[in-house]
Amino acid sequence: MFDVPIVFQALSFAASYHADQRRKGANGEPYINHPIGVARLLAETCQEQDHILLCAALLHDTIEDTSATEEMLRETFGDEITDLVLDVTDDKSLPKAERKRLQVEHASALSPNARLLKLADKISNLRDLTHNPPKGWDLERIRAYFDWADAVAVRVRGINPALDAHYDRVAATKP
Repeated sequence: MFDVPIVFQALSFAASYHADQRRKGANGEPYINHPIGVARLLAETCQEQDHILLCAALLHDTIEDTSATEEMLRETFGDEITDLVLDVTDDKSLPKAERKRLQVEHASALSPNARLLKLADKISNLRDLTHNPPKGWDLERIRAYFDWADAVAVRVRGINPALDAHYDRVAATKP
């Protein structure tokens, strides 16, 4: 059964922890729009009704990018949601290039839900790069990000044809 209250709890938690953050894009939109967009993409494109996946989509950047901890997520949301968040969380103690390499390397070993979440996250990031690139990102850097996203996406595709098609449409906007 779909657990509506826990989805709103995850939204509230994520909004609280991302409250003072902004996206890197020139518009500086509130960061919370990104996890909401990822969850919405899964709900609309995939017709996803798994509250565990939707909660993880809302929470997917909290451990990586805020002061929220694994323990906090476990206590509040339980093991299934937390484990899914951890599956898509980078180890920020590693250099950026290593984190990116590991994302590619580990992508195909992810669970089906983690693969869906990872692909939805890449779609959201590519859309943002296309419509609102960060200040200081030149064409070469944007293209390099698209190429890296493709290297991850090729390893997580095949779970949901509609999401795969959506990725293809967004990836085709590569400048």
